[in-house]
Amino acid sequence: MTKPVCLILGAGAGIGGHVAMRFASEGYHAYLARRTDQQGLERLIADIADSGGQASGSLINVAEEGSIETLVTHIEANIGPIEVAVFNIGAQIGDRSLAHTSLKAFEMGWRLATFGLFRLASVMFPYMEERGKGTLLVTGATAAVRGNAGQHSHASAMAGRRMLCQSLNAQYSVKGIHVAHILIDGAVDAPDTLGKMLGAEKFQQLREEKGLANDGLILPAQVADTYYHLAQQHRSAWTHELDLRAYSDLPWWNHASSIYNK
Repeated sequence: MTKPVCLILGAGAGIGGHVAMRFASEGYHAYLARRTDQQGLERLIADIADSGGQASGSLINVAEEGSIETLVTHIEANIGPIEVAVFNIGAQIGDRSLAHTSLKAFEMGWRLATFGLFRLASVMFPYMEERGKGTLLVTGATAAVRGNAGQHSHASAMAGRRMLCQSLNAQYSVKGIHVAHILIDGAVDAPDTLGKMLGAEKFQQLREEKGLANDGLILPAQVADTYYHLAQQHRSAWTHELDLRAYSDLPWWNHASSIYNK
């Protein structure tokens, strides 16, 4: 019997990889796609297999024309129906002032965050619509609701991603397709993202000061539990957007100088 597929675009060692492991443990075939690091991809697939799950994967550059479309068509034809898709592609091009943000750099954030999601929905939703069901889980960020200096590309791209999720919901929820935007409001304990941004030494220092037993960094395994729950919701009570953060962090709409935090 063909297993339902959970496609993860952006399957690194953080949220994406843990989501893949969670769904595979529940009987899904996890298909992991990431841009680089073939060895890291193979390790994740092997870890899932060692735990009794089923997984496969490939490297993909979502910015390349036809890459997403070819992947979805291949999975549907050769592996199984995509019941759940997780769009976990990052779009952070770095902290850049307006003067140092080139047209190409600004556009790249949009191509990754927003256009990539549009392309995924365009090729995948017809399959889901024909079956009358499907789930698309989209990883968002604080930048989707709050701009900041040096984040011209990232903030506008992630806000566009969030609005695209709402538009997709408006058209496709009545056709049985559940779209949920998950706003990750805080630092994630992930070596592939935060670890690379900070470097190994600073990342470990942050983990010791704020994370680990302090639970001050968002744990990918706990995020994966939430993603799985969203994919199992009854349609009478679908969640279309939620935000996740560590208990010790202030929410995106607040900050340390607020009168409510004195």
